[in-house]
Amino acid sequence: MTEKIKITEEFIRTLPKTELHCHLDGSLRLDSILDLAEKDNVALPTRDRDILLKMVSVTGPSITLPEYLKMFDITLSVLQTPEALTRAAYELAEDASRENTLYIEVRYSPILHNERGMTTMESVDAVIKGLKMAERDFKIKTGVIICGIRSISPEISYQLAELAVAFKNRGVVGFDLAGVEENFPAKDHRDAFNLILKNNINTTLHAGEDYGPESIHQAVHYCGAHRIGHGVRLKEDGDLLNYINDHRIALEMCLTSNVHTGSVKSYATHPFKFYFDYGLRVTLNTDNRLISNTTLTKEYMLAHEYFNFNVRNYKEIIISGFKSAFLPHRTRIEMIRQIADQLDTFISV
Repeated sequence: MTEKIKITEEFIRTLPKTELHCHLDGSLRLDSILDLAEKDNVALPTRDRDILLKMVSVTGPSITLPEYLKMFDITLSVLQTPEALTRAAYELAEDASRENTLYIEVRYSPILHNERGMTTMESVDAVIKGLKMAERDFKIKTGVIICGIRSISPEISYQLAELAVAFKNRGVVGFDLAGVEENFPAKDHRDAFNLILKNNINTTLHAGEDYGPESIHQAVHYCGAHRIGHGVRLKEDGDLLNYINDHRIALEMCLTSNVHTGSVKSYATHPFKFYFDYGLRVTLNTDNRLISNTTLTKEYMLAHEYFNFNVRNYKEIIISGFKSAFLPHRTRIEMIRQIADQLDTFISV
């Protein structure tokens, strides 16, 4: 039986979804920041909830990517113990499950969590522990993506790649390169990605967010990217765009985050719809739930408000998300079969 559905946030929450681009340290609950700071004796700029929210969330016009990244200083300050990471990972997966997100990949960089002596291996164990607890308690599957950082030395990226290899099949599903792109080219980190690819591990790189298509070119041709984080500048190089399309390299789109960082001027001018109409494999994601004050439901709603997306469009995006997930092929196919019938019951008005 088919149903005619009006697009609302309540309806979008019911849709089975994936989230492939979500940073752990950008997606904490505000109350958890305050609680963890008290428990671990961390000095915050303020303990006033309303003031703190303004310091860790973009509430005004767009800012630069470096300014956006500066907000992570506060969230990272309370994520320096295994217990804190376990809690944050668990709560993020719980929040995602409340939106009927069936699979989430949580990315973070272990090198940013060693201020109190926690080792990188201890931090990965802690994140995986929290996610596995969430899988037990909620209807969700999870995976961890370890991030190298462009502005930190390629040697550190290589060490993090070794860490990803060590945790392959133990919760880590991929390797990423994050951070400011300009003056920090991906090709400098290619040794890390050579190690990752030799060990048959999935790769995704932030590229084409605050720098041009050359950044995407390096991500694909120097680092073997299977997916691209953001990629809003891809439209500037038609030949590369066709290559990305022909090879079904998925784009992890984050509408609100891209507006906040000034990567695009506005929602209306975001290239998401152009990419979708052209046939690129695009997915919708939050990037940073706290810092961009968003949810996956809100991101899908924005696609409806600005691009007039309907349920048929959502079905294609959702299926693209499951096809692009860093999961075994058979698992992806099984999950797609499970959701396809449900999605087919809806016809948008």
